[in-house]
Amino acid sequence: MTIVDTSDISVQMFVAVMCFVLIIAPLVSLGALRLFQGKKKAGLSLIGGGILSYFLFQLVSGLFH
Repeated sequence: MTIVDTSDISVQMFVAVMCFVLIIAPLVSLGALRLFQGKKKAGLSLIGGGILSYFLFQLVSGLFH
């Protein structure tokens, strides 16, 4: 095993990955779970919220980049 050098990762990349892992991915996965449970309105709203938060994140990151 080797040691991975993480000094090349910028703060912006770290924040982007954490935003994806902590906000966007759970919303989409919970939405898919609700769809499988037969709760279409809740599932589609969670997936829509994940997509909306992704576009909002892209907008904010584009303003500060």
